[in-house]
Amino acid sequence: MATANMALPQAPLRYTPPIERELDALVETFAILPELDVYPPRWLAIQLLEGDETLLAEAEQLAGPAVGQALEASFARLRPHYGDDLDVALVDQRYRFVHTLASKSLTRPAVPPLTLSDRIDQVVTHRLLGIPIFLFLMWMVFTLTTEVAGPFVDWVDGVIAGPLSNWATELLTLVGLGGSWLEGLVVEGMIAGVGGVLVFVPVLLALYFALALLEDSGYMARAAFVMDRLMHALGLHGKSFLPMIVGFGCSVPAIYATRTLDSQRDRILTGLLVPFMSCGARLPVYVLIAAIFFPTQAGMVIFGLYVTGIVVAIFSGMLLRSTVFRGQPAAPFVLELPPYRLPTARGVWNQVRERTAAFVRKAWTLILGTSVVVWLLLAIPVRGEGTFADAPLEASAFAALSGAVTPIFAPLGFGSWETSGALVTGFVAKEVVVATLIQTYAVDTGEAEAAEATTFGEDLVGIVTSFAAATGDALLAIPAIIGIDLAGAAEEEEATPTGLTGAIQSGFAASSGGHSALAALAFLVFVLLYTPCMVASAAARHEFGNRWMWFSIIGQFVVAWVAALIVFQGGRLLGM
Repeated sequence: MATANMALPQAPLRYTPPIERELDALVETFAILPELDVYPPRWLAIQLLEGDETLLAEAEQLAGPAVGQALEASFARLRPHYGDDLDVALVDQRYRFVHTLASKSLTRPAVPPLTLSDRIDQVVTHRLLGIPIFLFLMWMVFTLTTEVAGPFVDWVDGVIAGPLSNWATELLTLVGLGGSWLEGLVVEGMIAGVGGVLVFVPVLLALYFALALLEDSGYMARAAFVMDRLMHALGLHGKSFLPMIVGFGCSVPAIYATRTLDSQRDRILTGLLVPFMSCGARLPVYVLIAAIFFPTQAGMVIFGLYVTGIVVAIFSGMLLRSTVFRGQPAAPFVLELPPYRLPTARGVWNQVRERTAAFVRKAWTLILGTSVVVWLLLAIPVRGEGTFADAPLEASAFAALSGAVTPIFAPLGFGSWETSGALVTGFVAKEVVVATLIQTYAVDTGEAEAAEATTFGEDLVGIVTSFAAATGDALLAIPAIIGIDLAGAAEEEEATPTGLTGAIQSGFAASSGGHSALAALAFLVFVLLYTPCMVASAAARHEFGNRWMWFSIIGQFVVAWVAALIVFQGGRLLGM
């Protein structure tokens, strides 16, 4: 513990002689300007020499231009000594005074005691253990996200596909629009399209909650420190990893977060790598496809995709550093690690609420608009027989437009018009991929019509009871992650896929020659890496210019195409 020393220096803070002379000159000038009596003269002189523009304007408003003239004369005399760094010299001399005062006033122990934060950092920032700990925490985040949020995803899906769609149908029937094309637009276009994305809100809530806990606890700063060594392989430093962490939520604020970097070269390079971080908008696509094709390993598949994004960013950064950015030095990395603290409920809630609200706002704007456009294109027949809103999907305008780009994706295993169209609309927003797949793989099972009619009250009771059941399943899923099965459910036979699941499985099987799971994995890799959405592209244009925006759009598409080709064709060669 530090102890007091009574031999305190008595002299006040004095600057170097050139500065002191100018301070005295300014104080004398202020003394003959009675309007400035509202300020302590020496304090006013110091603040003006440090360049306080607001205070200078106030002083000139009170005493006229004499203040600025005297100040400019002092600057002219000090410039030969300090150049343009006079403010730095003033601050430096104050810190030196404080350091001298502290060294004479305090006796510190030879070895400072370790705080709790120091002890934790000895483990989590360890040279060898740091990265494995970071990867383990990320695995825990995504496993908890998929396993715990899964029952709530089913609950939201049941509410939207059941009571909400039924209420909309009954309301339209009540006003005499039942069975019309408008009913198809509302139920199959708007509710099915937007609802197909909103069902993943529980997944995003769980993800944002876990990330908020890590951020509020102080760990994310350690993640940047740990990744510093790895980032040096890209010619960057750990500070560039902070925008990439933001990119796990959304690429748009992550691109704007590159403003915190000092070097323009670092800003551009980091901005090019940020879209490889798997944003929250891609997560609904991962959950849908992984649940259909890899139901028992969905969490591991999603975690693997996030790691793949980081690995591809590293190799892309190494390639860019040795080509486009060759010979340009990286800026040094300085980062203050905050002490660990318990996350506050208010802080965590604010982060979760803001991020989820942004996702929901996008659902009611971009996704709703795109879903309506897709439904209209699906309703317009261009080949064969059929009328508006009553023609086979294969004969629709959307199928014709999507079919034009299908040959590009055929070597990747998912060369059908349904998946091609979903990837094209995904440029608007990655969440739209799910909405488009739901609309293009639409199936009519007739089950809804055969279902027993329910009253509004029964629907409300069903919503509440199913939510309670989902909550119970979510709680039981937490210990199941480490192999503790509290549910005690007996092993069930795998059911024959029906509905949307069966349609997507059949579609991938047909376009991949029977290698549906391999094609689905290639599809996920492509979604992970391909061209960022139009909002992120606009942010890149705003921050870096047209040239780098097109470099990002075209470059990422090429990287995604090559990576998906390797996954699908390489897997076929290996007999997967």
